Amino acid sequence: MSDSSGWGPSGPSGPYWGAPGGWGWMPPPPPKPGVIPLAPLGADHILGGAFVTMRRYAKPLFGIAFAGIAALAALNLGLLYAAYLSTKTQLDRMTAAPRSIDWADLRTVLIVFGTVWIVGMLVSLVASSFVQASSAATLHDAVLGRRAPVGAVWRRAWSRTPSVLGVTLLMGLVVALPMVVLFVVFGMLLATVASRAPLVAFSLFPLVALLVIPLAVWLFVRFSFAPAAAVLEGASPVTAMRRSARLVRGAWWRTFGILLLGGLITLIVSIVVDLPLQMAVSAPRPYDLSSAQEPASVTQIYAQLLPAVGRSLVFSTIANVFVQLFALVFIPLVSSLLYIDQRIRREGLADVLLRASAAAETPGSVQ
Repeated sequence: MSDSSGWGPSGPSGPYWGAPGGWGWMPPPPPKPGVIPLAPLGADHILGGAFVTMRRYAKPLFGIAFAGIAALAALNLGLLYAAYLSTKTQLDRMTAAPRSIDWADLRTVLIVFGTVWIVGMLVSLVASSFVQASSAATLHDAVLGRRAPVGAVWRRAWSRTPSVLGVTLLMGLVVALPMVVLFVVFGMLLATVASRAPLVAFSLFPLVALLVIPLAVWLFVRFSFAPAAAVLEGASPVTAMRRSARLVRGAWWRTFGILLLGGLITLIVSIVVDLPLQMAVSAPRPYDLSSAQEPASVTQIYAQLLPAVGRSLVFSTIANVFVQLFALVFIPLVSSLLYIDQRIRREGLADVLLRASAAAETPGSVQ
């Protein structure tokens, strides 16, 4: 389907009278039951459609995203507090005698907080996958111009979260593999020539990075449609990755450019929100250990610093939550709209979407 054809053979047809600049025939505009016209999309339609979706469907999008962030933050704080309580004795001893830290105390602290960090990372991946799934599920109704009740979006997103999580893990593995190769190759080169020519060994690192980093970016863009395919097609992680690779083929640069624009918009929003708060809130003064007459415990240090950092922590937390909400919702919407655009261009999805928008009930998936 070409850009000039507008809607397609199965859509509404028939010219209308009154072309701009004089009398003449012009093709009718493509149907637009929801947030985007059912025709091949430009960058303005994709980015604009993401903003319109956030405005019209703020409740399911940001409500579910905020619930995920809040649950993740509460869990992380609970885990950190439990870790602190379980290692309070070791932390007090380490703070009282920082120059003679016992290895047993340090090992206990590292194990406990390392376990908390690993659990937090796993829960964060699940929460991020759930929010991505909810964004795609909301967009499913937004494109068709349907209501998106929070409960229905929640159930649909939760049912597809395992698949999106699998896609996230596979994408992380595929993208991280070139970086692992980089470090392995650099380590081998360093071990081989470092003793004879260390400057040559270190000069090889940028050359290897120039080969590996573009490969990682290429792989990320190639599989960027996989989360949308996992939700909107009900595909398994491997099938979603294959679908993304097929849809991106021949449109890599366009996909990369629009995703880059989405990332730049997210960065600008982050700066606009964070910079005024950084200028308005002064940095807390560091705690001076030398001023204490006797060794201070961790609890005493926290009690001393808490009044100074309280206001800064509140404002920075609000800013971080706002930026995270925007990024968690906006980027998946952009990639999902790109996915829909490629299916409209290559598979005639516009006809399916038009029939679905006119149906009495929303279908379970757009296939």
